[in-house]
Amino acid sequence: MSHVSVSKSGTRSDARNASLERHAQRFLELRRGLEQIEYFCKGTVLKRMMKCGKAQCACATDASKRHGPYFELTYKANGKTVNVKLSPEAAPLYRAAARQYRKLKTLLSRLDKLSKTILRQQAKLANPDARIDQKPGLLRYPRFKQSLKTARFALTA
Repeated sequence: MSHVSVSKSGTRSDARNASLERHAQRFLELRRGLEQIEYFCKGTVLKRMMKCGKAQCACATDASKRHGPYFELTYKANGKTVNVKLSPEAAPLYRAAARQYRKLKTLLSRLDKLSKTILRQQAKLANPDARIDQKPGLLRYPRFKQSLKTARFALTA
C-alpha cells in the first residue's frame, strides 16, 4: 500500500513513509472494527408514560400515575420524524441496534478522515515537486471573470 520515493533529502522521505505506514496500519485497525458491527438501525428508543385523555382518570392530574411504559423507535426519514411503536421485549434489541448505528457512524467518520490524510500523503510522495501551499492532488483552474457589460452582450446576442 505504501509507496517508496527517493528525494534529495532521504530522511524527510523516510519520515513521510513511516508516517504513511502508521496511518495505513491505523486504517486497517479501524476497518477491522467494521467486522465487529452487528445489526444496526438509525434512531432512538424512547420510553413514554402517557395520559389517556379521560378527565376523571388519575393520569390527568398526577404525573406518577400515567399509563405505560410504552416504547417507541424515533428516527428521521425524508425530513419527517417517524415513530414506530415497540413491544417491551423488542425495545432492548432496538436500543442495542441504535448504539451499533452510532458506533458505525463514528467509525466511518474516522475512516474517512484517515483515508483523506493517507491520500494527501500519497499524493505528496507521488509528486515531491508540488507547491507546498497547495493541497496535493487538487488542481486550481483559472477563473474567467466577465464584466457585466460583456455578460449582457452575450445574453442579448
